[in-house]
Amino acid sequence: MGEAEDEKIQSGRLFENFVQATDCKSTLQAFNIMCSYLELDPLEHSTFYSGLKSMVTSWKAKALWSKLDKRASNKEYKKGKACEGIKCLIIGGGPCGLRTAIELAFLGAKVVVIEKRDTFSRNNVLHLWPYTIHDLRALGAKKFYGKFCAGAIDHISIRQLQLMLLKIALLLGVEFHVNVEFVKLVEPPEDQENEGPGWRAEIRPADHPVADFDFDVVVGADGRRNSLEGFRRKEFRGKLAIAITANFINRNTTAEAKVEEISGVAFIFNQKFFQDLRQETGIDLENIVYYKDNTHYFVMTAKKQSLLDKGVIIHDYIDTEALLNSENVNQEALLAYAREAADYATHYQLPMLDYAMNHCGQPDVAMFDFTCMYASESAALVRERFGHSVLVALVGDSLLEPFWPMGTGCARGFLAAFDTAWMAKSWAQGRNPLEVLAERSSLYRLLPQTTPENIAKNFDLYTIDPGTRYPNLNSNCVRPHQVRSNYICGEMKPCSLERAATIRRPVNLARRESEIRPSRLLTWCQKQTEGCRGVNVTDLTSCWSSGLALCALIHRFRPQLIDYDSLNEQDCAKNLQLAFDVAEKEFGIKPFITGKELAAGQEPDKTSMCNYLSKFYELFRGTPLPPSDSKRDGDANNEKCPSGSSRPVYKSLSLLQPRKRIPKNDKKTEDNDAIYKRRRKISYLEEVSIIVYNNIPGRELKENKVKFMATQLLAKFEDSTASCSIRRQVNTILSELTASADSNDERPPRPPSLDMTDSPLFNIIKKKVPPPPPPKKQVEPPKSVYTHKQYL
Repeated sequence: MGEAEDEKIQSGRLFENFVQATDCKSTLQAFNIMCSYLELDPLEHSTFYSGLKSMVTSWKAKALWSKLDKRASNKEYKKGKACEGIKCLIIGGGPCGLRTAIELAFLGAKVVVIEKRDTFSRNNVLHLWPYTIHDLRALGAKKFYGKFCAGAIDHISIRQLQLMLLKIALLLGVEFHVNVEFVKLVEPPEDQENEGPGWRAEIRPADHPVADFDFDVVVGADGRRNSLEGFRRKEFRGKLAIAITANFINRNTTAEAKVEEISGVAFIFNQKFFQDLRQETGIDLENIVYYKDNTHYFVMTAKKQSLLDKGVIIHDYIDTEALLNSENVNQEALLAYAREAADYATHYQLPMLDYAMNHCGQPDVAMFDFTCMYASESAALVRERFGHSVLVALVGDSLLEPFWPMGTGCARGFLAAFDTAWMAKSWAQGRNPLEVLAERSSLYRLLPQTTPENIAKNFDLYTIDPGTRYPNLNSNCVRPHQVRSNYICGEMKPCSLERAATIRRPVNLARRESEIRPSRLLTWCQKQTEGCRGVNVTDLTSCWSSGLALCALIHRFRPQLIDYDSLNEQDCAKNLQLAFDVAEKEFGIKPFITGKELAAGQEPDKTSMCNYLSKFYELFRGTPLPPSDSKRDGDANNEKCPSGSSRPVYKSLSLLQPRKRIPKNDKKTEDNDAIYKRRRKISYLEEVSIIVYNNIPGRELKENKVKFMATQLLAKFEDSTASCSIRRQVNTILSELTASADSNDERPPRPPSLDMTDSPLFNIIKKKVPPPPPPKKQVEPPKSVYTHKQYL
C-alpha cells in the first residue's frame, strides 16, 4: 500500500514539473521523464490520454482532466472516432498550428507537428477576443498559467500561449518534434500497390523518423513564408504605415506593477498627448499600445518624416522595401527612438527600460510596414497521385496575415483552425473532395469579415461546426465546380494554382457517379455523335464495342487526330485501340481495358465506362467546336452535325437589338409604333444579311443565306396580325429560293443594294398587310427632354 502511495505522489510531482515548465525544451524533457516513469508510450495516440488520466490522480491533474473530458465529450468528435485512421502532419508549432493539432487529436487523428526551432522566443503580445479567452479557459489555460487573463487583462505573450497549447497537445497524444524543417511534399512512388507508401514530406535532417511518416492531411502553419506549394497569394496594400515593436525586460517589481497599461491610444482621440510628444521629443506617432506581460511590450505607428529627422531611417526612398531595408536603418537610433517613446508614454514611471533579447540574441525591437498584408486565394486543395490523395490546408498567418491594431491574428487563426478541423472530419468521412473544398472556400470567404461583434455570442456552444460560430452561415455559396482547379492530379510543379488558359483541365479527376449522372452523360454522348456513320449510341456499354462511337467523339472536337472517313467498321479492335491510344497520348485519359478485350464481345463494366466517358465530358464540355471545313462524312453529316463556325453568327445576332428604356411620358401612339416596328424589321434584316453574307463561306452561303433571312422574317411575324396565307406564301418562296440555291453551284455576287423593299418576299407581305390608318388628332403632351433618338 505504501509503495502504491509513493508512486502516486511521484507521478503527481512529475506531472507538476511538466505543468510548471517555463520553456519548450524543459517542457519536452519533463514530458518524456513523466512518460518513462509511468511506462506510457506517446506514440499510442488513441490510448495515451486515457492511460495518463488513470495514473495521474492528483487534485490538480483531476481539475485539468475534467476540463479536457468536457471538451472531448462534444458530439462532433464522436468519442474520438470521427477521424480514426487519419494521419495528419502540421508544419509549424505556433499558436494556430498547435490549436489545429489539438482539435485533430480530439477527433481521433494521428497528429505530428514539426517545428523548425527548439525555443519559444517570441515576446510579442497578442490581443485576445472574448471568444478566444473563453476557448483557452475551457482547455485549462489557467492550470498552466495562473495569470492568464486575470481581471480585465485580454492579452498574452506568444511565447506563453505556445507553451500552454504545447502542453495540452502533448497530453492528448500529439507528437511534437523540434529542429525539424519542412522542405517539400514527396509524391508517392509510381510502381506500387494500393498498400504502398503514400504522401510524405522531405525534411531536414533527412534521416529523421518523420521522413517516413505517411499522412492523409497536411496543414501549413509556418507563418508568412508558407513552404507549401500551390497557393497563390493576394497582396493588400494601404497607405504607408510604419510599425515599431519593442519588448523590455519585466522584473515584476512593485514600481512596474503600478504602471498602467495603454490598451490603445490613437492621435484622433488624444491629439494633445501626441502633439506634446512631438514637441518635447521630436517623435511623431499615430498611435501607441502598451501591454504588460512577461515583458513590457510596446507597439506604435511612427511617421516617416519623424524617423528621418531622428536618424532612424538613413535615406528616404519611395520603395517601401528599400526604405525599411536593414541597411537603411540605424539600429542604435531605432533603439533610442523606441525607448524614448515608451518612457514618455508611461510618464517615466518604469524604473529601467532594458531590452529583452530575441531568439538571435539581439535587442527585441523591430520596424516593419504593416499595411502590406498577404492572404492566400484559397484555403485548401487536394493533390492526387498514383492512387493516393492528400488534403492540403493553410491556417494562421500562412492563410491570412493579421492587422495588428485590430488584434485579429490569434482570433481569426483559431477560427481557421476550427474550420480546418471540420474539413478534415468531412474528408475522413468520405465526402466528395470537391464538396469538401467548396465548403471550405465558403467558410474562408467569411474569415476576413469576422469581428468580435459579428460572430456568435454564445461561446459555450462553440464547436468545430461552423454553424455554431458564424451567424447566418451559407456554407454553399461556393459550388463544387468552382473549385475544380484546387483538385490537382498531375505531377507537382513549383507553380501557382492560376494556370494559363491553354493548359487543359485535369481529366483524371476521380469523380463520383452521383456528380455526373449516367443519363446526362448518355444524352451528351448522343448529341456529340449524332449523324456520324455507323454510330447509334443507345447505352453506355455495348454500343461502344465497335470503337466508332469513341472515335467519333474524339473526331467531333479534334478532327485532326482521327481520320474518321478511313475507319473500317468491321475492324473493331483497331478502332478501339486507336481511340484509346489517342486519348491517352493527347488528353492523358488512361484506358480501363484493351481494345482487343472490348472488341472480343466482353461487355464493359458500366461504372468503369461511365468513369472513362466522364473524363471526355469534363475535357470537352464547353469547348468550342472546330471550323466547318473539318473532315466529316459528307454533306449529309454536315447538316446533321452543325459545325461550330456558325456560332459566331448567332452570337452576333443576339447583340443586334439591345433593349432600350423609353421614358413613360414619351411613348408613341399605336400607329406610330406600327411604323416604328416595321422600320425596325427592315433594318434588322439588313443587318442580318450583312452578317450572314460575311460569315458563311462557300456553299453554305448559297443555302443558308436565304433560309436564315426568311426564317428570321417569319419569326418576326409570329406575333403579328398577318394571316396564315401570308405564312404559307413565305414558306413557298423559301422552298423555291432554297431549291434555286441548290441548283446553282456558283457563288452569287454580292447584291449592290441591301434595300429589302426590293425583295419579292417583302412585296407579298406589303400587299397583304394594309397600311396603318392616319393618326388621330389629339392634344400633344408636354415635350420631354428625352427623345427616342437618344436611346437608338
